[in-house]
Amino acid sequence: MTQTENLHEIDFREGYIAVIDKPLEWTSTDVVRKIKFALQHRLGYKKIKIGHAGTLDPLATGVLLVCIGKATKMVNALQAEEKEYIAELELGASTPSYDMEHPIDKRYPTEHISREMIEKALSDLTGERLQTPPIYSAKKVEGVRAYEFARAGEQVELKKALINIYEMEILDLQMPILKIRVRCSKGTYIRSLAHEIGEAVSSGAYLKSLRRTRSGGFTAENGWNLQNFLEKLTPSETK
Repeated sequence: MTQTENLHEIDFREGYIAVIDKPLEWTSTDVVRKIKFALQHRLGYKKIKIGHAGTLDPLATGVLLVCIGKATKMVNALQAEEKEYIAELELGASTPSYDMEHPIDKRYPTEHISREMIEKALSDLTGERLQTPPIYSAKKVEGVRAYEFARAGEQVELKKALINIYEMEILDLQMPILKIRVRCSKGTYIRSLAHEIGEAVSSGAYLKSLRRTRSGGFTAENGWNLQNFLEKLTPSETK
């Protein structure tokens, strides 16, 4: 699972978890598809199961667990483990998607915001609670993805989900930019959290950047650069 491994010596059918540092603007599905193509066309695994444990948005980077072969049976268990993120927010502005997928649609005052106010907001939002997913999300409403309704300009009500924010801390504050570390449960939308923080300080906020630094016991520091991983998939005998 580290970059020192000789990948050509591994029987991927028996199960392997690739810890990939997902590149910016790639979807999680893009990464899975690219690795599957390499396994099939470079290493000869004509039939190989592959999936990922925990989706990352295209504008996020960091730990993406790609489960191969028998390791696909572990997807649900891996998804259930806690995650850690480094998030950068811009206070005093909002976007329809709560991130940079859409342009800023509204500005808010920030002169009243202090570090103490932000710390209180983070404290108040920590713990087990219900969270509303972003309207621009893959959550389904009557079988249709929520983002499809949003793109069509239709208003829909998304069901709140039970989440747990275990810990949050300020890493840097250079108004209007706030950088925080978040340790949370499965199902937490950091985009929604950014929006909630903006509301909690009587302003607005959206997510400027997001990096998943840990998923369960897997960390970004021990992960593979995607290109390096693909290059290490050297040809061997047909599987």
